[in-house]
Amino acid sequence: MTQLDIQTVKQRFGIIGTNPQLNSAVEVALQVAKTDLSVLVTGESGAGKEFFPQIIHAYSARKHGPYFAINCGAIPEGTIDSELFGHEKGAYTDAKSERKGYFEIADGGTLFLDEVGELPLPPQVRLLRVLETGEFIRMGSSRVQKTSVRVVAATNLDMRQAINSGRFRADLYYRLSAVEIRVPALRERKEDIPLLFRKFALDFSDKYRMPPVRLNAEATALLRDYYWYGNVRQLKNVAERVSIIETNHDISAETLRKYLPDNEMEKGLQLVGAGQPAGDPYLNERELLYKVLFDMKRDIAELKQQMAAQHAQRVSVPQSAPIVHTVASSAPLVQSTPEHESFQAVEEVKDEPGSIAEMEKETIRRALQHYKGNRKATADGIGMSERTLYRKIKEYGL
Repeated sequence: MTQLDIQTVKQRFGIIGTNPQLNSAVEVALQVAKTDLSVLVTGESGAGKEFFPQIIHAYSARKHGPYFAINCGAIPEGTIDSELFGHEKGAYTDAKSERKGYFEIADGGTLFLDEVGELPLPPQVRLLRVLETGEFIRMGSSRVQKTSVRVVAATNLDMRQAINSGRFRADLYYRLSAVEIRVPALRERKEDIPLLFRKFALDFSDKYRMPPVRLNAEATALLRDYYWYGNVRQLKNVAERVSIIETNHDISAETLRKYLPDNEMEKGLQLVGAGQPAGDPYLNERELLYKVLFDMKRDIAELKQQMAAQHAQRVSVPQSAPIVHTVASSAPLVQSTPEHESFQAVEEVKDEPGSIAEMEKETIRRALQHYKGNRKATADGIGMSERTLYRKIKEYGL
């Protein structure tokens, strides 16, 4: 396959960049499109995984058939079976009439199952059966139906870790990942970052009818060196805010730095998202919060030891000094100093059962505020599925 073919595909689907890993992913998508194999697209949230199922469908023999994209993480757990496989009238309380599922209406086409790692275990069993036999049964029915659907799935999770933790079936993973396409994170495509920003700046210039913003050399270097936790989605968000807010369209590094999240809330979100060890990326949101607390406790313990040592040096009594017995009282034995106050503050940190839930609630509240109530962006920002976020919002009354 020539570079011309790859460039043509990227132009058709609006994929910007010259990174070799990105080109390789596009090439694999084109090669596998000619087959009927299941494909698993992996990569971080916001990296652009959604383009690859579209490429596979458009260059396959099913290109004239239906194409549906389903976010498995956004479907309430109780309705996933109905969404995917359909139901009969009376199958459950609110089933007023029969309903066709996606595997029925997408017959002859392609289904894109985004966030497939969020599927609960029972639907995973039924999904495996469809992939292996092409057969499914509607909820409330005993009649077996046939379908011919090509499945392309995507996830931002480490599926092997999900398997080890018992949250995803190994046989389904191997069935879905007959071919695996990895989409590189934006920080792995540093040469593409200025190109993407210019493209977004031009798009927003047309949208809002204003001159496009331009970055000077220092701002461009800052853009390339930033970590980009939210990948291309975050870069696009930054480009839009700069385009709307800045009246001077020549952007310096000092100006750009105001739009790169480094405030207290974003640091907390980045800690939760990036604090995972390399071999353990499939921690759920509560486990992540526990890990943050454990790291804090370790740091506090080290600080207490240092403070105690300093305190002992300051109040150490020479051997020749007389020993004075004092009556215990509520007053401090040592005059308060800034260092001593810090030590007292450390002592006041408690490991209360409710503190973790409060931290989780506050993280979600501040993220919702930061993303102006956009639940999709909030879920991506804190590394939580949309379904779980909806449940937490309801649970905490947010």
